[in-house]
Amino acid sequence: MKIIDIITQNKLSLSFEVFPPKTETSFENVKHATEEIAKLRPSFMSVTYGAGGGTSRYTLDIAKNIKELYGVPTLAHLTCVSSTRDTVSQKIKEIKAAGITNIMALRGDIPKELENTDRSSWDYKYAIDLINELKSYDSDFCIGAACYPEIHPESTNQKDDIKRLKEKVDAGVDFLTTQMFFDNNLLYNFLYKIREAGITVPVIPGIMPITNANQVERSIKLSGSFMPQRFKSLVDKFGSNPAAMKQAGIAYATDQIIDLYANGITNVHVYSMNKPDVAAKIQDNLSDIISK
Repeated sequence: MKIIDIITQNKLSLSFEVFPPKTETSFENVKHATEEIAKLRPSFMSVTYGAGGGTSRYTLDIAKNIKELYGVPTLAHLTCVSSTRDTVSQKIKEIKAAGITNIMALRGDIPKELENTDRSSWDYKYAIDLINELKSYDSDFCIGAACYPEIHPESTNQKDDIKRLKEKVDAGVDFLTTQMFFDNNLLYNFLYKIREAGITVPVIPGIMPITNANQVERSIKLSGSFMPQRFKSLVDKFGSNPAAMKQAGIAYATDQIIDLYANGITNVHVYSMNKPDVAAKIQDNLSDIISK
């Protein structure tokens, strides 16, 4: 089933993101964790792309396993930066052969060793290059793309960022998923601005449950996310107590999701970090709210 069909049904839904293993030895543990999350029967699951050669093949292995064993619609991430056209073309063929029709088209992070190299000869410089190739390969693909309520880390200002986002949407993106955020007002303001700019595709908010204090610094570094005082106070109070921090982090994420639903958002995507217990608790907290 296509993601666009799921998220336009005008009913509340919850989906989860998982990531593939980094090594072959951890494959079974990761596979088990993703299966436990699939057993929760979310509206769909996305599987991130293990860039950099060896681990990238596990994205499709995990996505295919979820889809075939549990019937959960899957969204396979695909990145293109620093990849050759032949490599990406082969990945697209493999996704198609696996019967997966939903692709999250991303530029991806530029490898550290290539940050200062000349990119003029690269086959793919931006996500829009991948989106154009996907549409030309098979117009039936359902394509998602990323958006940033707080501005892309490499953008100079939000106006230019939204302009680039509209270019991606106009190229054939069916829906958008946001980077994590911890203040819902940032999302509501962002939605107002992109609608004014003529971007009308569905936007799925991405919520990251912070369940241990060490995640805070990593999250800020990766996404540049604004941490509201309410959240900082939570970490200050419970960060040194792992069990309490986990419970508080789940409660905070749940509160964010409830507020989103209450303000007209129908679909929320949770970055589960491959933690079935966290995913299950959040879903349980919302059981009557999203009951079918």
